[in-house]
Amino acid sequence: MNKVKSLVLAGLLAFAPSIAMNGQALAQDNVAAAAAPAADNAAAPADSAANATEAAPVAKVAAPPRMKPTEGIGMPKPGEVTLQEQFTSTGHTARWLHDKMLLPLIFAISILVLALMLYAMWKFRASANPIPSKTSHNTLIEVIWTVAPVLILLVVAVPSIGLLADQYKPAPKDALTVKVTGYQWYWGYEYPDAGIPEFVSNMLTEEQAKASGEPHQLAADNRLVLPVGRPIKLIITGADVIHSFAVPSLWVKMDAVPGRLNEKSFTIEKPGVYYGQCSELCGARHGFMPIAIEALPPAQFDQWVLSQGGKLPGAAPAAAETAQAAAPAAAPVADAKL
Repeated sequence: MNKVKSLVLAGLLAFAPSIAMNGQALAQDNVAAAAAPAADNAAAPADSAANATEAAPVAKVAAPPRMKPTEGIGMPKPGEVTLQEQFTSTGHTARWLHDKMLLPLIFAISILVLALMLYAMWKFRASANPIPSKTSHNTLIEVIWTVAPVLILLVVAVPSIGLLADQYKPAPKDALTVKVTGYQWYWGYEYPDAGIPEFVSNMLTEEQAKASGEPHQLAADNRLVLPVGRPIKLIITGADVIHSFAVPSLWVKMDAVPGRLNEKSFTIEKPGVYYGQCSELCGARHGFMPIAIEALPPAQFDQWVLSQGGKLPGAAPAAAETAQAAAPAAAPVADAKL
């Protein structure tokens, strides 16, 4: 009997460590099982808040009202014999060169040549000179008509070269980039900086243009909206044949060539609606693909960008800074929970 008791005690002592370990594991499992619902319940409000935030509708920003054009600004004037009024710095230089230098010079040379022709016809007519002159050279006259044109060309060359350099000056880094694509026969506009996908612009019918108070064959349904006072960089290309993006009052003209990206930069000085047309023969409806640019003040342009679902420059960095500022404040709380 004593031997049996001794064997039973020995068996219990042998299995005691494993029983104790299994008991501790079971207790830990029970604690973990009890803590899991609590953790799920604690995480549930955060998930619900996140889902609520994602499900919350984004406030729709209304687009600014469609700007009415001003007669004589950004469009041809009846009876106009010179360039359109300009609203860019290069446009001002080009119009000054045309109106103040080239036209007076052309007029003066034309009058001088006409006067010399009339004088020669009267002075050396056959009735007054029965015996023709045998003079074949006049050194003074030859020097004058050689040196004078050279001096005239030098005077014209100085502002002309400066204008050429300004027209092809690269855009600054903070310029708003807009991609312009010419199609047969309409235009497509895309704002990669603002995240606005391409939309197309077609000519309004005569009735639609009249109803909106715009010139026929220049008005478009969707305008190219640009800011005033901000540098703009247009990336211009063609999708099928060669087109040409031309807006005379902004001194903008650049070919849209398939497979090539041409660049044009400028800054608009005054709000308004500026019209242009394709100026490269591109097919049957070449004359029916107008360009309408609506130049808005910066605040209204930002409003338009938001109304199109775009983003403003610098919005993402600001959000990142806010998130970084909030992160250190949340860290001690997480540590305290641990």
